[in-house]
Amino acid sequence: MTEQPRNWDKELADIDRVIDKQGAGAAPRPGSPALPPAAGPPARAAVPVSPVAGRRSVAMTWFWTVLAVLLAAALPLWPYGKECGLQLFFYLGAATLALLAGIAGAVSAWATRSGLAQLVSLLVVVWSGAMGAREALPRTGYAAQSKTWLCPAAPEPAPPAEQAKPPAPGA
Repeated sequence: MTEQPRNWDKELADIDRVIDKQGAGAAPRPGSPALPPAAGPPARAAVPVSPVAGRRSVAMTWFWTVLAVLLAAALPLWPYGKECGLQLFFYLGAATLALLAGIAGAVSAWATRSGLAQLVSLLVVVWSGAMGAREALPRTGYAAQSKTWLCPAAPEPAPPAEQAKPPAPGA
């Protein structure tokens, strides 16, 4: 079976015609006439946003930001011990909540284009992350002083000693 030789000039000319019809030719071919620049996609019409919806989203941004600031400000004032055990886990949970509230505030501030709320939220994220890391890193081996996650078990109290009975009279 022998194939007929292909006429590449004719096939390439057909391809060029199809491309020109579609308007997909971004760069003109050498030797071809320059095409006028195609108009870009039509601009999208602005979606009307109700003033109430805009105010609600800004209010939510500031809600998350203020909540995050309050939670982060409470971390250094933690009233309980945080050396080990359940109290440590509650502290780390509070630091995580402050971190998550800061992230929620930052995301919401990004959506509403509120620069001050964005800055405050990101500062809260850094602060609460540092406060949590200050307690977690010594327990994972990243500090010179090593601490434990769980409190050591208290030694069991010794059984009460048999009370010495006074000697019986006359014995």
